[in-house]
Amino acid sequence: MKLYDELLWRGLIKDVSNEDRARHLLNDNKIKFYCGFDPTGESLTVGHLVQIVRMMLLQQYGHTPIVLIGGATGLIGDPRQTSERKLLTLEESLNNAEKIKLQLSQFIDPKKAIFVNNYDWIGKIDMISYLRDYGKHFSINYMIAKDTVQKRMDIGISYTEFSYMLIQAIDFLHLYRTHDCKLQFGGSDQWGNITTGLELIRKMEGEQSDAVGMSSPLLLKADGTKFGKSESGALWLDANLSSPYEVYQYFLNASDADVVNYLKSLTLLTKDEIQDLIQKSEQEPEKREAQKVLAAQIVQLVHGQDALDQALKVSKALFSGDFSEINENGLKMLYKTLDSMTLTEPKSLLDLLVETNLASSKREARTFIQSGAIGLNDQKVSETEYIVSRSDTLFNAYVILRRGKKKYAMIQFI
Repeated sequence: MKLYDELLWRGLIKDVSNEDRARHLLNDNKIKFYCGFDPTGESLTVGHLVQIVRMMLLQQYGHTPIVLIGGATGLIGDPRQTSERKLLTLEESLNNAEKIKLQLSQFIDPKKAIFVNNYDWIGKIDMISYLRDYGKHFSINYMIAKDTVQKRMDIGISYTEFSYMLIQAIDFLHLYRTHDCKLQFGGSDQWGNITTGLELIRKMEGEQSDAVGMSSPLLLKADGTKFGKSESGALWLDANLSSPYEVYQYFLNASDADVVNYLKSLTLLTKDEIQDLIQKSEQEPEKREAQKVLAAQIVQLVHGQDALDQALKVSKALFSGDFSEINENGLKMLYKTLDSMTLTEPKSLLDLLVETNLASSKREARTFIQSGAIGLNDQKVSETEYIVSRSDTLFNAYVILRRGKKKYAMIQFI
């Protein structure tokens, strides 16, 4: 199966500006392509994996990724459907850009790719040049017709965000000229920006220009809701924001209707491997084999084998109550996942049970202790006036509180 056909099979193509040219570039050539990531936060989310995995796939086929970090576009803000974005300071944008560059370097080897920050060229364009050299090529009618602008017409859109598409178009033109970049891709919500870039290249480089744009469908759940939201909010690629255990559990609990789409678009498993998983799942759906492989593949891709091993051990420990196999990193995962609190000095177990919501009152907490329902780490506690101190900790920091078999909380001594 050639690359373009594999992208279709994986559901990674929604819009394409010129399908024949795209097939030719991807199947019969070795090209440079780019995808951009705006540093609107300190971390990317699991939702960005669609584009990251696609970049990795194209790289496997011999194409060269240009990873663009939007230090400049992050200062402007891609128009959201709901409201204006909060403007970042230059320092915030550039600091975030460095963190996201480091994050993306875990997936795309900088020695085999080109990493760029669009602030390096956008930041040098003066206002008169921007208006004369670039703005003159687009009519207001053209820009208003874009879907991202149309969705904001009722509530209003600032000139700042209205101009975002033109600034991103300059990126494509710059990379086309300086790196011979032939292809830009992104999510379908970026299609208007991508086609604006193609139009700018056509007008400034001529009709013979061979740049191509491509988009992928936004990753949604089978019920049409947005992908990548857990009970606590977005799923981040930064382990300090979303633990590997949390990511593992999210995909382990994926519905049968969603898991095939996720396997195709969020992993690099081969077609044969995915079809084999689909067949096993249809024969024995209760084993949830596809979900287990999906969860393991994503945690391993994002956080590595050690983190996956600990996430599996954490899952097992929460089921069995035996935490002896969990190392310090595993306890950190637990702390970020469970109801938790910090202590600087010893405190009564009764107070801790109430403050971590394992009991609704001291009276109820005392009843739980007396009935043998409370465990401290892996040991039951029967003393109602017990004081929890640093001597109870694992790795001189963590205490696991348990009520019954499945209610947990954690304490960290700092």
